Parts: sequence; structure tokens; C-alpha cells
Amino acid sequence: MPAFSVLDLAPVPQGSTPGDALRNSLDLAQHAERWGYTRYWVAEHHNMVGIASAATSVVVGFLAGGTTTIRVGSGGIMLPNHSPLVIAEQFGTLDALYPGRIDLGLGRAPGTDMRTTRALRRDPNAADTFPQDVLELQALLAPVGPNQTVQAVPGGGSNVPLWILGSSLFGAQLAAMLGLPYAFASHFAPDALSDALSVYRQRFEPSEQLARPHAMAGVNVVAADTDAEARHLFTSAQQSFTNIFRNARGKLPPPIDDIESYWSPAEKVQASRMLRRSFVGSRDTVRRGLEDFLAETGVDEIMVAGAIHDHAARRRSYEILAEVARDLGASVPQAVAA
Repeated sequence: MPAFSVLDLAPVPQGSTPGDALRNSLDLAQHAERWGYTRYWVAEHHNMVGIASAATSVVVGFLAGGTTTIRVGSGGIMLPNHSPLVIAEQFGTLDALYPGRIDLGLGRAPGTDMRTTRALRRDPNAADTFPQDVLELQALLAPVGPNQTVQAVPGGGSNVPLWILGSSLFGAQLAAMLGLPYAFASHFAPDALSDALSVYRQRFEPSEQLARPHAMAGVNVVAADTDAEARHLFTSAQQSFTNIFRNARGKLPPPIDDIESYWSPAEKVQASRMLRRSFVGSRDTVRRGLEDFLAETGVDEIMVAGAIHDHAARRRSYEILAEVARDLGASVPQAVAA
């Protein structure tokens, strides 16, 4: 059965600060470690007041320093925003400090809007060279060659595990060609999930990092002691996705009693489509939903996001999910985790 991992967008709830959000992330990571989750990832997003993980490598170091065994990494670093050398140095440093515990998930989207892309001093067309940048980064993390004039220090020889992230067939094809593990962002872009998994598995070529395909899928889980409580908590995510279509991004809103009074019929269709891979309810309800999802997709690992306004309720949701994972016989695939 699959491994279960945590995707933490470091949400900043209304009434809280980014500092509060990051301290909550550390608390959740420490609990996730005790509950047996395989890895804990944070994502790079810029110019978003509701997400506190823009300085992703800094946050990874903060979380790794506060835990001892769980793998910590990026889900992901948006490589078009950076030079491969800088990322190799950053994650090489993290690996030097926390050996054997760091993952480097890579995406090709900018993780922001075009104005912020310009503020990052990046070329808007940088995503076009994503495959070449991945290869350059991989070479910088590999053992240093005798005539290599540019080295990542730390980083060279660390072989920090790379993952390709995506929400389309492009990432699936690249991950398969390079023989890397693949993570599909079905927690917000579920439409191409089945096709991407099929392409990845059919075209996979073994590599030094990975002998056979390893597919991860992102899902949303909001678990509570009752179905009604979970549905109430889920309205925070539903409001947030509705606000995307209103161009009104902000901090994570508190739950409301009647989501139907918040969104229009058209907004409901759009938001619900993006949130289609969400499992909301009590322990039994979530377990049944995940059993069906696993039977449908056969993924090796599930990466779980949970946008819940109240931190105690978010922690409780992941605790219930850990119980579900044990019910499902979740295991750690050593070939990827090592």
C-alpha cells in the first residue's frame, strides 16, 4: 500500500501572521513525524498573503531542524525562478546539515503572476528551458568530475533526490525520460491525472536514482470526528478557491455555515472541479474515499494538503488521516525514501 505524506502550503489564516503560520507548520511537522508520515513538503509561492513559504529552502531548513526522522523538502521549487547552481547550493547545504532527509521537488510554473515574475528578475520564457535546467541541477548534485570548473559547495556529490512535479503530460513525460519520481498536482488541477499517470508509467526509463516508476498524487483531505464537522471546516478551502475566480486572493478565511450563500452557481462549478480530488468527512468516510482513489489510480504515494483555518482542527485532521493510513496498511517505499 502507498506511503502518505504532507503537503503544507503554510497557510496564513485570517487573524494570523506569517510567523504564526510557520510556527504552526513546525508543530504539524513534528506531529506528522510521530504519526508516521513519510515526508513533509512545502511549496514556493510568491506575492500571496495567504501562503508563508515563499523562501522555500529557508522553511525546509526550519522544519528539518525541528524534526529528526521525517523527510523534508520542496513540493516544489519553481526552477524557472532560480539558477540551478543556487538551488544546488541551497539544497546541498540542507543535505549537509540533515543528511538523507532532504527531497527536492521541481516545478516549471513560476508560482506567481507575471508582475511578480518580473520582480523576481526572471525571464518570462525561462520555463521553456526547464528540462535543460533540471539536467544542469542534476549534474551539479552528482559527484564532481575531475575537470569540472563550476561546483556547488555544498551540493556536489550529495545526490539530493529530485522529483518532477506537474499538472499536465509535460511533467509526466520528462519524469519518465529522466527516470525520476513524479508527483501530480491533482489537489488543485485534477483533470489530466489518469492520462499523466499512464504516460509516466508507460514511458519510464530506469535511472541511477530510480529503478521503476514511482507516482505520487496530491489530494485534499479534511477529516474530523463527524462528516458534518469536516464539511464545515472544508468551507475555508471552498471560499479560497472561489476567491481565485474573483481575483481576491487573501488569507485563509474561517469556515462558514452555508457555502451555498457564498459562491454563485458558476463559481461552485469551477471551484468544485478544481477540488474534485478532495476527501472530506469522518475517519470512515475518508477511508472509503481513499480506498476508491487508490483502486482507481494505483499510485505509490499520496501527498495530502489540508487547508483548515484552525490549527488544532488541522492537526486533528492529519491525526485522523494517519489512523486511516494505518488501516490501509500504508508503507514507506525504501527505494525512493533512501
